[in-house]
Amino acid sequence: MGVWRRLLFSGGVSLLGSGGTSVWLGGRRVLFCQRQLSGPESETLKQRRTEITSRGLPKQKRIEGVKQVIVVASGKGGVGKSTTAVNLALALATNSKAVGLLDADVYGPSVPKMMNLKGNPELSQRSLMRPLLNYGIACMSMGFLVEESTPVVWRGLMVMSAIEKLLRQVDWGQLDYLVIDMPPGTGDVQLSISQNIPISGAIIVSTPQDIALIDAHKGAEMFRKVHVPVLGLVQNMSVFQCPKCKHKTHIFGDDGARKLAQTLDLDVLGDIPLHLNIREASDTGQPIVFSQPESDVAKAYLKIAAEVVRRLPLPLE
Repeated sequence: MGVWRRLLFSGGVSLLGSGGTSVWLGGRRVLFCQRQLSGPESETLKQRRTEITSRGLPKQKRIEGVKQVIVVASGKGGVGKSTTAVNLALALATNSKAVGLLDADVYGPSVPKMMNLKGNPELSQRSLMRPLLNYGIACMSMGFLVEESTPVVWRGLMVMSAIEKLLRQVDWGQLDYLVIDMPPGTGDVQLSISQNIPISGAIIVSTPQDIALIDAHKGAEMFRKVHVPVLGLVQNMSVFQCPKCKHKTHIFGDDGARKLAQTLDLDVLGDIPLHLNIREASDTGQPIVFSQPESDVAKAYLKIAAEVVRRLPLPLE
């Protein structure tokens, strides 16, 4: 029967000419065409497909009061994405900017612990949730709405509903930057956020390890496909320096993220070493940019923040 082309569309479109057949499946007509369409036939089907696709996509709408949205993402968990997001938010705020931090990791929220925040958000007069505030950063997380030890066992539709509420039903006030700590991977949450709000830029966090870089590559390509500018990569845990002898060891590999950046035609925004102080600061809820602002590690985050701002488009007024 040869190679069959399958075209999915709905409502009242018929194949012009012969060589095809169609059936109804679940309220949609599925057209099977045995020949390559060209000319008016091809244009008709392309136009119809575009109409259906555009109908199915949500219209992007800005978050009220937010000038720029920056998403911090990773292809897999455990590479330091949340630590980067938290310290990036604090670094952006050092220039007298109003910054918010949204924890979009519904299943494994980290922002409450890292920002030393507990409690439930209050409601404004407009019945919007008020973010919790610490270190000058307005924060919102699923972790504020459930007990710390309670797992979120939800299917995709419930997660999407929660993300919609975190985006639209929060009184952010006036923000220069909203940093979104994305969940790891390239799933529903990433796609939903990318399609629902205009994003100024994405940052991909990865260790230099090959297994992490494979997924980081996928993450960068995903954002490109949904037309979100990728500002660059952050190479986390790039090197470990022995505190006694000062010998440097590349535990997770040497400059793997930099090689990936060259492949993707991107820049590395900065390197963050594997350092005990970063872990301790995160676990105690005192991010290193706040607790040790003069340290080399904090300066590395500040450099990344400066690079991010330099690459951002002009904010929407």
